[in-house]
Amino acid sequence: MGSDFHFELISQEGRARAGIFTTPHGNLLTPLFAPVGTQGSVKAVTPEQLEALQTNLILANTYHLYLRPGDQLIAGLGGLHRFMHWDKPILTDSGGFQVFSLADNRKIDSDGVTFKSHIDGSTHRITPEKSISIQENLGADIIMAFDECSSPYDLYRNETALERTHTWAERCLQAKTRPDQALFGIIQGGVYPELRERSIDYLTRLDFPGYAIGGLSVGETKAETLSILELMDARLPENKPRYLMGVGSPEDLVTGVLRGVDIFDCVLPTRLARHHVAITRTRRLNIANAKFTTDALPIDESCYCYACRNFSRAYLRHLVLAKEILAATLLTIHNLNTLITLMTDIRVAIIQCRYAQFAAEFLEHWESA
Repeated sequence: MGSDFHFELISQEGRARAGIFTTPHGNLLTPLFAPVGTQGSVKAVTPEQLEALQTNLILANTYHLYLRPGDQLIAGLGGLHRFMHWDKPILTDSGGFQVFSLADNRKIDSDGVTFKSHIDGSTHRITPEKSISIQENLGADIIMAFDECSSPYDLYRNETALERTHTWAERCLQAKTRPDQALFGIIQGGVYPELRERSIDYLTRLDFPGYAIGGLSVGETKAETLSILELMDARLPENKPRYLMGVGSPEDLVTGVLRGVDIFDCVLPTRLARHHVAITRTRRLNIANAKFTTDALPIDESCYCYACRNFSRAYLRHLVLAKEILAATLLTIHNLNTLITLMTDIRVAIIQCRYAQFAAEFLEHWESA
């Protein structure tokens, strides 16, 4: 892994884990939630506002930054940390999920993927080596192996994708040159336990410094997600961080931690904010609803974020109806604060050996959306 990276388990209650992952840009206290800054920016908020929320990790998107403004341009300007004015850890995905979501505009072969840009239709090709080169130019602390994500219910396609993912993982390891980046392998296999087990066995033999869990929250049921997480928790090495990709609703964070997950990311809190929805620890609120027209309460009386300390639901609804940009900013601040403070409280509960009770009480009071 190198001297720049070290993962230490501080406490464990059942399968729930509290740890410290040391990176070149600071320590990550796990379990944690990472806001998504797809194009080098978490939508509607500034880096200073993110810092005030005690954000420790941001995810950026390899595919999007490669297409615009270009990874070489970013490298020439000092790397992504300097480019986006963020001096804490950054994680970049491999670009695989975005490329494979372009079903009508890409062609996969054993060597890589050829695709057309969603921006201008130009043709590009990403191989495992190219993905690593892009991520090394961006300079994130945690980078991802190039993988193939498939539909969760197609056994044949999952088997084919798994073989590619494994071969490409080895090629990514061979292509990597920077010691100041931790390369995570990505476990695939859809909803099929035997494929997930095969993926874990193969990738753990390669001894990555951490493991991402891919191919979940892509159409399978919640029960299937939890079943796969339980299976993987029992087989993943305990001395490496586990990162569940693309999961970020409060109840999923709580149940994921119960099954040994350390790191989460998702666009959900920022996307919901731009669609006028606030997340609390018990439910979601559509701030555009008429019932909030004269409501003088904050979004959440138990929240102490900037939005809840200073503004009423009535004011936020006014901003939404007036299409003021400030509505997205205030709701984003609140939603991110809800998830980040939830993860902080989860970590404390694990350390104090009371997380089982915490999780049970949380899930009892959570109203499904």
